[in-house]
Amino acid sequence: MITAAATNAVPISAVTPPTPTSPRPMPNRRSEKAPIRAHTNHTIMNVYAVRRPGPAWAVGRVGRRGSPERSSSWGRPGIVMSTTLRVPRPAGGRRPGRADGGRGCAAPRSLGDVKILVLGNGGREHALIRTLARDPEVTQLHVAPGNVGMADQATLHSVDASDGAAVVALAGQVKADLVVVGPEAPLAAGVSDALREAGFAVFGPSRAAAQLEASKAFAKEVMAAASVPTAGSRVCTHAEEAAAALDEFGAPHVVKDDGLAAGKGVVVTADRAEALAHAESCFAAGGSVVIEEYLDGPEVSLFVLCDGENAVPLTPAQDFKRIFDGDEGPNTGGMGAYTPLPWLPEGFVDEVMESVARPVLAEMTRRGTPFSGVLYCGLAVTAQGVQVIEFNVRFGDPETQAVLARLQTPLGRLLLDAATGELGADRTLEWSEDVAVDVVMASAGYPASSSTGDIITDLEAARALDGVDVLHAGTGVGDAPDAVVTAGGRVLAVVGRGKDLAEARARAYAGVDAIDFEGAQWRTDIALKAERGQIAVPGAGAAGTEKEGQA
Repeated sequence: MITAAATNAVPISAVTPPTPTSPRPMPNRRSEKAPIRAHTNHTIMNVYAVRRPGPAWAVGRVGRRGSPERSSSWGRPGIVMSTTLRVPRPAGGRRPGRADGGRGCAAPRSLGDVKILVLGNGGREHALIRTLARDPEVTQLHVAPGNVGMADQATLHSVDASDGAAVVALAGQVKADLVVVGPEAPLAAGVSDALREAGFAVFGPSRAAAQLEASKAFAKEVMAAASVPTAGSRVCTHAEEAAAALDEFGAPHVVKDDGLAAGKGVVVTADRAEALAHAESCFAAGGSVVIEEYLDGPEVSLFVLCDGENAVPLTPAQDFKRIFDGDEGPNTGGMGAYTPLPWLPEGFVDEVMESVARPVLAEMTRRGTPFSGVLYCGLAVTAQGVQVIEFNVRFGDPETQAVLARLQTPLGRLLLDAATGELGADRTLEWSEDVAVDVVMASAGYPASSSTGDIITDLEAARALDGVDVLHAGTGVGDAPDAVVTAGGRVLAVVGRGKDLAEARARAYAGVDAIDFEGAQWRTDIALKAERGQIAVPGAGAAGTEKEGQA
């Protein structure tokens, strides 16, 4: 039986809980349920490449059994090396990697015997654990609270990741050399601040710096001060303001909840009444909204590692926000992703670093809140150039799962150096030549609701497939021995790796097809337009005729 609690630090080599296995298929397995005793969430990661116009965030029908559509393939991408940019050091005060008074937080010269604590329980965190476990210098991995899929590579601890005091106590108990904060909630709750005050090295921004994600209005203010290209917008606090802003910008209407909403606080619609209704629901909950002009162009996610002074980009990825194929249905936390992006214009990453990431980091430093951690740049490639849609302050989910699948640079040292101000001015990263495609399997009812307790079968069969990895998100432990059940909206991320998009997609969907649980839903078109060369960048010589837009 798999448990979700541990008390003492245990070397990775000694952590050998039973590998979750699935019961053999039974005639009525689609209706079987099992009580949940432990459950989790999801994960993500990043990657980057350059070339020409390509896909955005499509969505549409619920996936059904069968092979995905396939078409022409792209050439094999080469290894990508990313460069580092330096941001001015704060005029005064401490660097973000250090506690007040200069205590602790200094990276050892050699990792040797490093212990890392990861906070979170989703697919993104599972991808982080999986990648850190490949680093030969990382000898102990701990996760709080974690999920059943992580138990074979990390010690799980039943600790609330947003409880600063409890996390500090756990970090001391396991003697963590580094704490990696996965989700946004602990950052907004100030957990990274509590850890730094206690002398721990932390990969994740301070609570003040995390406002870049926690408040879209604050992010717009920072972008304006830093002259970063972004959509025109209005911050609204009541219905009359919202109605005026909707009329000012016209359709399609973009209405964003100002606070954290797990990726589901944005409505993009041509229906003015629907847009106004979303704004009013946010006001009724005591919040405000940002209403902005629509950006027409494919969307890109770029993760930038920061140490408060230097910045290193990962490779760009693209995710798919809506629940159904063809960009239909409501927004979700993300239904899939792929990387690299063969359609991006050359020099894209350099342009983003110079016009977006570096100015924002400099502005945060100027304000006395230097940024340390990962800056997730949500971008639109428009006829006017790169425009910022939003910032997040943690790895994206599901992009992280795809990006980290290609990273060859040891992740432990990379995150520790970012946490301790040691990234350096000329850091380069190495990437596999493989393409990675990540398909999310969600439970029945998602995103409006989720189904829990449904038995998941044939996980081992999927993992045994060539070039396939299965990462757990919303999974838990059932009553039957070694039974794994659904425990959230996004349940699993199935990552396929291959020499090109066609092979990576085929492998990812073969993995999806092997797994079964009641009400499973997924998109069938992840990376399909990119494989077919149907992504168009406005004004950049279309590789296809279909438009992509803000999601």
